[in-house]
Amino acid sequence: MTLRKCFLAGASLFATLGAAGSAHAGSFFERVETFPVYKTLAEGVDQSTATSAEIISATKDGNTLVFTDSPSGAVVFVDASDPAALAFKGRVDVSGEPTSVSVGESFAYAGVNTSENYVNPTGHLAVIALADMGITAKCDVKGQPDSVAASPDGKYVVIAIENERDEDLNDGVIPQMPAGHLAIFDLDETGAPTNCDAVRIVDLTGLAEVAPTDPEPEFVSINSRNEAVVTLQENNHIAIVDLASGEVTANFSAGAASVENIPVTKARMSDASGSIENVKREPDAVAWIDDERFVTANEGDYEGGSRGFTIWNTKGDVLFDSGAQMEHLGMETGHYPAKRASKKGTEPEGVTVGSFGGETYIFVNSERGNFVAVYKDTGAEPEYVQILPTHVGPEGSVAIPSRDLFVVANEVDEDGVRAQVSVYEFGADSASYPMVVSEKNPETGAPIGWGALSGLAADPADANKVYAVTDSFYDKAKVLTLDISSTPAKITSAVILHGKDTPKYDLEGISVARDGGFWVASEGNLDKEMNHLLLKVARDGTVEEEITLPEALVAQSARFSFEGVAEFEKNGQTLVAVAVQREWKDDPKGMVKLAIYNPADKSWGFVHYPLDKPASPAGGWVGLSEIVSLGGEEFLILERDNQGGEFAAIKQITKISLEGVAPAGYGAVLPVVEKVKVKDILPELKASNGWVLDKPEGLTVTASGEVILVTDNDGVDDAPGATELFHLGQVSDLK
Repeated sequence: MTLRKCFLAGASLFATLGAAGSAHAGSFFERVETFPVYKTLAEGVDQSTATSAEIISATKDGNTLVFTDSPSGAVVFVDASDPAALAFKGRVDVSGEPTSVSVGESFAYAGVNTSENYVNPTGHLAVIALADMGITAKCDVKGQPDSVAASPDGKYVVIAIENERDEDLNDGVIPQMPAGHLAIFDLDETGAPTNCDAVRIVDLTGLAEVAPTDPEPEFVSINSRNEAVVTLQENNHIAIVDLASGEVTANFSAGAASVENIPVTKARMSDASGSIENVKREPDAVAWIDDERFVTANEGDYEGGSRGFTIWNTKGDVLFDSGAQMEHLGMETGHYPAKRASKKGTEPEGVTVGSFGGETYIFVNSERGNFVAVYKDTGAEPEYVQILPTHVGPEGSVAIPSRDLFVVANEVDEDGVRAQVSVYEFGADSASYPMVVSEKNPETGAPIGWGALSGLAADPADANKVYAVTDSFYDKAKVLTLDISSTPAKITSAVILHGKDTPKYDLEGISVARDGGFWVASEGNLDKEMNHLLLKVARDGTVEEEITLPEALVAQSARFSFEGVAEFEKNGQTLVAVAVQREWKDDPKGMVKLAIYNPADKSWGFVHYPLDKPASPAGGWVGLSEIVSLGGEEFLILERDNQGGEFAAIKQITKISLEGVAPAGYGAVLPVVEKVKVKDILPELKASNGWVLDKPEGLTVTASGEVILVTDNDGVDDAPGATELFHLGQVSDLK
């Protein structure tokens, strides 16, 4: 069964999309490379220097990728002759901020912003020879450039001159002069501009209903008839321009859309809390599907954003609007950016079209959800194919059909993540991602919202059922039920913790209790007035008991606290072990506590677990993420460093035993358990060819003895957003 058919078999997003044809074997995209932009910095430059990959293009043969790195004022060239091993080729200083780039037969054309302020916008087109990466011309564009497009036949280069508004002036409301326009350069047979000193200007004033005196063209795309479609995002308008004459041949409002059953509240929840009505689309990126139809990504700006994409014809008719599909796709796959729910949600920003295997595909980037939604063009309603996980902030993308490649530029470079270029290859028999999806919530008709999975527990009676918890990224903590018998695994239900006065929990671990409920570990953060708690929870989410540590020990606690939890038997007593992630103030360096709770007399005992020393070239720390009972007094421990990408060094499973070890009371010298490393999980984390995820957080052993691992996606907040779930084989094989 293909992944597509697995989706159709479940009550997921695809029930909302309606009956769609199934994708065929060999028609999926698979990531083959993730290339950090910092690797293109010159020798001797500090690799922590901020970089970016924003707008990306490719040479005609597809062997070289070219993208803008705005922070360094450079256009970067990367050798893609081996798509699974990108290599740095060169950097070109363009004497300003590169905003966009498009590659022709012999030259790369980059828009460069040199404006000193909003009132006097300036910029030029940098013409860069592909042969030696030298700048052969700088052509004045009469304003501040944004998007650049070279025509397929090599006759024109067109630049959207936005002359963007000052968002701090008049609350960002337009009009704010000077007005933007469209700039056209005519190219000779070599690809060089013939009118470098006399750019042709297309006046776009007087077209839009919104601020007609101040058009702010955002993005431009050219079809085979040398017609340019231009989005005026802030004006909520679209224009079509004949490049030969420079005349506007059509223009129309981008209109409004209503979207139901999506997250809209300021609360950090991925739930169908409401709807948006008659919201201006305010499209950003645009791409031609053929000479009669084009597609826009409706990111929105200060008054809109319909959270989806729209297919249009050249008359301005809406042929298809995606409605809630992008929002629901984010919810279903754990990629929903809950912090943005009250703003623009998944925020579709980029869109690309390409033909692969005889079919036309539409790729829509979710800037905030960190994914690309792939659709197949049908001439009518497009058919959803798959979701591609990206790095943080997918901005530009380019399809390279001649090499069966699709490439994404990921711009965010902060908070421990680095800007990347991701390469996907067409032709896979099935999609390896997502690894977890959710079914519909019958009350809302939308997928069960989820993310930030931070602990796992297996159902003792059902080998196909596991439970997961969500951490403090969300305002309300959930216990989720997963069916792991299918690929991808399915979240079938969710309950919200309730029943106590504690306003918020930070769930990091879960264990099934013998009495039918759960033990749940809430890490806590005293700086945010969240206590470190062991919770006794009923199956319906009712918190029956909140158990605290000795007060004197709490005074020694640190931010990184309770993680995994495991119920077990010792000397005929039912006990609960809780793993503390990192050293507290009273711990020797390299030693962390395993806290043992006795429900019978409500007492605590403790042992020490020896951590590996940090091994990453980036430094960082090592701590615990999970503890799993193997029966008796044996446990598996999930131990990891806090590094991701190429800097990840320690992601491992160890085994310990408490047999013969007597936990000591607080204040006494704690015995130290012995650990044995039984599994390095870095190979699994590297298998997706993405940025190695830094947080494997959940581990459990099913009733049939299978080891299951899941990663925490941090709620897609300054994190890649992917959730990876692994079947690691039988526990008996961990030695």
